[in-house]
Amino acid sequence: MMEFTDVIRNRYSCKNFSDRQVEADKLQAILAAGRLAPTAKNLQEQRIYVIQSAEGLAKIDKVTPCRYGAPTVLLVAFDKDNVFTYPDSERDSGVEDAAIVATHMMLAATNEGVDSCWLNYFNPDAVARAFDLPDNEEVLMLLDLGYAAADAKPLPNHFSRKTIEETVKYI
Repeated sequence: MMEFTDVIRNRYSCKNFSDRQVEADKLQAILAAGRLAPTAKNLQEQRIYVIQSAEGLAKIDKVTPCRYGAPTVLLVAFDKDNVFTYPDSERDSGVEDAAIVATHMMLAATNEGVDSCWLNYFNPDAVARAFDLPDNEEVLMLLDLGYAAADAKPLPNHFSRKTIEETVKYI
């Protein structure tokens, strides 16, 4: 187990995976972290699909060029019929709740020594059709999981950060 600050410092978007599969116990720890994520009114509207079969991965490859050889992909969706709608608004909690769940899983992966890449370069409707998801489920993102290939490294801009004064304002 890493210290939390090490987890957030060491995590990067892996763009080159080896074919080594994520061990079942590590995958379960990652999924459990998503289950523990906070959601509005604790509705837990997330739906996580674990894609590891050759058929499933081939479907992923048809909807995005960004699997990068990952042997596991988590499809993160949410139940649109089970979300909190903000007062006096059409906005609901679905996207943010699913994003919190996905972030928990992504950071848990790093903690388990598993590399990841958050994917949003795809058409959510095409993903939903490819996996025949129910109409009430909306796809938020895909999360590549696996182990980095020997020559994998963070992108050159990974360590570039704006100053805290540029992104945080006190009012």
